[in-house]
Amino acid sequence: DADEGLYGEIKYSFKKITEKFSQIFQVDSNTGAITLLHNLDFEEGDSFEVEIQAHDEGGLSDTTKVV
Repeated sequence: DADEGLYGEIKYSFKKITEKFSQIFQVDSNTGAITLLHNLDFEEGDSFEVEIQAHDEGGLSDTTKVV
């Protein structure tokens, strides 16, 4: 975000997340990096989909889908 001050500070979060998903993945609120909390079990599923929300301190936000 090219804005300065509060409008340039972006925070990231999962938009909607199940409890099971939250036990597998986490998102860094400052960088938006998504990381694993433990190894994936491909017998439980071979793909995952989640929406990430980015919002600035000015109240603007947007979302994107990550697969």
